[in-house]
Amino acid sequence: MVISKEEFMEILEGNRRLTIRTMEAFPEDKLFDYAPVEPLRPFAEMVKEILNVERAFMRGIARDDWEYKDVFSEVSTKADLLSACEKMRGETREMWSSVTDERLAEMKEDPFFGAGQQSHIERLQYALENEIHHRGQGYIYLRVLGIEPPAFYIR
Repeated sequence: MVISKEEFMEILEGNRRLTIRTMEAFPEDKLFDYAPVEPLRPFAEMVKEILNVERAFMRGIARDDWEYKDVFSEVSTKADLLSACEKMRGETREMWSSVTDERLAEMKEDPFFGAGQQSHIERLQYALENEIHHRGQGYIYLRVLGIEPPAFYIR
């Protein structure tokens, strides 16, 4: 069984809601400054990466504008990071309406990470898996800090 474009977006949305609840569980100082060991990064840095990957892939897929840059590097407060998440997802929703099933199936050499030929839906699946991976790290950070992370099954 194949899922529709709309069903895939709802999976992305549910995961983002959970990532946002994970951020909200962090005390502000720990969100930006805490990493349990080197070379791990603070959770806020991982969230910025998630947003940059989303931005780069969506702009590439929807507009054929393939550029990866850190546009969230200056974000330094929890409120601004939460706002950046909402803003980026709003841009994604706007671009999503112009993306066709044919465009999602289109194959293209990976422009950023050296992954070879991929369909655009595979790129978005990578972005989703990257978000899940980093959110899992955030869960571990919260537990080490003695904070109960949000229930993962509530999207």
